[in-house]
Amino acid sequence: MQIQAAIATRPEDPFEIKSYDLESPRSDEVLVRMVASGICHTDIAVKDQDVKLPLPMILGHEGAGIVEAVGSGVSHLQVGDHVVLSGDSCGVCSKCQQGRTSYCDEFVERNLTGCRVDGTSPVHEHDELVNGRFCGQSSFATHSVTPGRSAIRINPDYPLELMGPLGCGLTTGVGTVMNALQPKPGQSIAIFGTGTVGLAAIMGAVLSGCTRIIAVDPVASRREMALDMGATHALDALDPALSDEIIGLTGGGADFSVECSGVPAAVAVAIACLGRPGMCAQVGATPAATIHPLDMDHLGFGRGIKGVVLGDANPQTFVPYLSDLHAQGKLPYDRFVKYYDFADINQAVADSKKSEVIKPILKIG
Repeated sequence: MQIQAAIATRPEDPFEIKSYDLESPRSDEVLVRMVASGICHTDIAVKDQDVKLPLPMILGHEGAGIVEAVGSGVSHLQVGDHVVLSGDSCGVCSKCQQGRTSYCDEFVERNLTGCRVDGTSPVHEHDELVNGRFCGQSSFATHSVTPGRSAIRINPDYPLELMGPLGCGLTTGVGTVMNALQPKPGQSIAIFGTGTVGLAAIMGAVLSGCTRIIAVDPVASRREMALDMGATHALDALDPALSDEIIGLTGGGADFSVECSGVPAAVAVAIACLGRPGMCAQVGATPAATIHPLDMDHLGFGRGIKGVVLGDANPQTFVPYLSDLHAQGKLPYDRFVKYYDFADINQAVADSKKSEVIKPILKIG
């Protein structure tokens, strides 16, 4: 079938919407008509080659749509299901069997190459392969052939055009707090970077009962949004006494921190502001080959840092949980969403880079 998709070719060139041929789904795949797709910072980083994955590629990994065809080996979905798309995983390695699919042994091959594990792609142009399997979906398109494991059924009464960011940004932020850090009621947390992931982490901290939730960002409007999402304090990331301020607000240091920006200087403060004991979750993608020095005396008092991918969540269960929370008014991320027509993808990216929008969503079909 013929589809329209936005291709990223070179960092200096805009996304271009072109016509492509899309294969029918294989036995373990489904065809999804895309209704909307969030734009994630990672999509922009790959497009700009800050994250060096092979271009040209059809990007997008926060898709939401309706199932139009189901492969013979897929039993949990049927035509007409409303689905959110998330990353691909093998389903058989030890991590997948533990429900930790974002640490799948084949994560890189299945999500970052733009191809299936056998080197093929469901997308073609004049019989030439096009990298159209980014994060199992390449959702900047009118249709996607995606692994059945990547498609997560949600309640059809929920607003499908809003649901895509649950597949990455919201799962990452909420999951990092609730699954990876697991704070107890009354504990404190500092969150560095208040884009989608950071704001989701704030909401996760609220749901966990944290009583000191400190948001850190250099942009005043984002600090205001953080307070609206439940942060108890919002501090300027450029404050030279930032670490001391957090230690003072928490009475000796934060129990937890989440670093969402990927800025090396923020990583340093996210570790320095921890109390005894304390744990930092590193979520933001730092520049390639970033080497960070650690004060081992500081870590020696029960402090630590851990990398977290996709909030340590199993998307098949966590995404429906988050969609229910939104329906109950407990995850009000619709407050920082802005919709764009698919044709305006480059404007959406530009607005995101200028911090004029926190979570852009493309309305596709």
